[in-house]
Amino acid sequence: MPTLNLTPAEIGERGSAIYQERLKSLLELSHHGQFVAIDINTGDYDLGTEAHEASDQLRARHPEAQILVERIGYPAVFHVRRVGTFQ
Repeated sequence: MPTLNLTPAEIGERGSAIYQERLKSLLELSHHGQFVAIDINTGDYDLGTEAHEASDQLRARHPEAQILVERIGYPAVFHVRRVGTFQ
């Protein structure tokens, strides 16, 4: 399958749709908190305890993959925390 030149927003939309429609119900109970890397061109995916682990494993099988990473069971991949006081 040829790789399409998509914007990051388009990759996000396609990857999120694949996750919501096909993978969420399959993965949430048994892989909560792990990362899933999704090739938006093929629908193939890989899991990892770290985002880079999942995407590296997927890219090893699909070198031309356009990948979206989701954290299973969470609304965002990463959590940003502010530490200290700011004035």
